[in-house]
Amino acid sequence: MEKGLSLNLWLSELADRAYWVAVVGAGPAGIFAARRLAEKGGYVVLFNRDIRAGGLAEYGIYYDKYKMKSGLRRQFVRELRSDHIIYLGNVTVGEDGDLTLKDLWDLGFQAVLVTTGAQGVKSLGIPGEDLQGVYHAKEIVYHYNGLPPYSQKHFEIGRRAALIGVGNVMTDIATYLIRDLHVDEVIAVARRGPAEVKFDKKEFARVIANMDREDFEQEMLRVSDRMRAVGQDPEQAKAYILSAQKKSLPPVSATRFRFRFLSSPRRILPDASGRVRGLEVEDTKLVWQGDRTRAVGLGTFATLTVDTVIFCIGDAVDPRLGLPREGTSYAKNPHPRFPVDGISYEAYDPQSGTPIEGVFLAGWAREASNGLVGTARKDGERGAEAVWQYLQTLAPGQGIDWKALEHRFKVLGKPVVTKEDWLRLLEVEEWEAKERGLPFFHFTTNEDMLRAIGKI
Repeated sequence: MEKGLSLNLWLSELADRAYWVAVVGAGPAGIFAARRLAEKGGYVVLFNRDIRAGGLAEYGIYYDKYKMKSGLRRQFVRELRSDHIIYLGNVTVGEDGDLTLKDLWDLGFQAVLVTTGAQGVKSLGIPGEDLQGVYHAKEIVYHYNGLPPYSQKHFEIGRRAALIGVGNVMTDIATYLIRDLHVDEVIAVARRGPAEVKFDKKEFARVIANMDREDFEQEMLRVSDRMRAVGQDPEQAKAYILSAQKKSLPPVSATRFRFRFLSSPRRILPDASGRVRGLEVEDTKLVWQGDRTRAVGLGTFATLTVDTVIFCIGDAVDPRLGLPREGTSYAKNPHPRFPVDGISYEAYDPQSGTPIEGVFLAGWAREASNGLVGTARKDGERGAEAVWQYLQTLAPGQGIDWKALEHRFKVLGKPVVTKEDWLRLLEVEEWEAKERGLPFFHFTTNEDMLRAIGKI
């Protein structure tokens, strides 16, 4: 057994008769859920795939937002100080993980709250997605934020990139390509029009200095009639996009950024060596469907000459966890027994038409790609409230089988990171930042992190 896990085992004596909850995933939703359950008197074991707690707050925010990241780290440390919360990092939960959901029940947990985020990816299912030079934005974000093993992966980004999607993730990827890699051209491709971009102008301000203004004006003219046909105002949409200029960052490269609106990707074209050579798109128009528009193909096509395609279209939950899915999220009980603010947090089996007893969902595991840290916090706390309602229908448990858990980790032969280890890691990284004269520092391999805290 790795040194450190037994530091928390005194809780098994303190809480022989208590409610024990396994929270799977230590991003914002999981951290705030654990804190809320601890406040209510429950005991929580917070299982985390990564060594560090923080999830997308650690690895999803653009890497140079040091002040934001440092502030969130300090907040997470405060939230997890409770003696009612045990942190076990470097532990995967899933069908092919270190522990399965069934293992958690066998260990003595009375409820499981899944807050793993959206670890899977969405795709469009178009021909050519397996070509060299096609990536998902999440891979790139994890790479430049130093999340193992993505931090060690080589991404062959070419000179001309098409980014599918026009949300904040697109602006993050565009920022990286423009301000770090200095590529020649970035094209943001959207099925819908300028009135329905999803990025914040504050985020777009990082790349607008590289936008080809003449091309933008021509693009607006190209799609204006189709916008007016559904009651959208091209001038208003243009004004919103251009308003980002007020806080524009000065350009650091000659990269040309442009939009391709009302264009639906149809296939990614290969060259003779299996690399991307182009993206074929179909022109679309907008039609109203209920209270929102949808894009309908017009049967006319164009080819964008690019050598890289990056999907910035959102995420999906990981099928390997072992829970039924509906769309990009895990299935939720349509008739919740323990709703919070009218929302269902209960895992559900659509085939049998029954809830999965004692299993709850929160954060992006409940609804993938929805919101930022504040939204995840609120959803995690609501998920904890749903779990607590459920626990009140049960008698307190008999405690956790710590010996069985220790045995499992011995058999796996891998270091398990405790709360004390994680806090030590943060101290070492702060020291490294000061020594190197950097505003922020973190290790980018699991080996370096484990070595820094004496686990290997």
